[in-house]
Amino acid sequence: MTAYFVAHIRIDDPAEYRKYLEGCDEVFARFNGRYLAVDTDPIVLEGTPPQGRTILIRFPSESDLLRWYRSPEYQAILAHRLAGARCDSLLVRGIDETA
Repeated sequence: MTAYFVAHIRIDDPAEYRKYLEGCDEVFARFNGRYLAVDTDPIVLEGTPPQGRTILIRFPSESDLLRWYRSPEYQAILAHRLAGARCDSLLVRGIDETA
């Protein structure tokens, strides 16, 4: 079943966040993820608009997403994102199309 990583990121320290971005794609490519959207100005239809950028990444499965997120390589660069930005992150499970 497909899984999605959804994040709302508010950058506080652009230099520290840039260190995260410098290593992110290389690590990300190893875990079958695919960027679907990166938007700094999403259109709010209801509720409160998120600050910063919104990221949507698709993985073939929940296990692929968790292997990526928990990998030592990602955890090493994640430290830069956590130091440079505030983030709300979610794992959202896709709909099982076979059911």
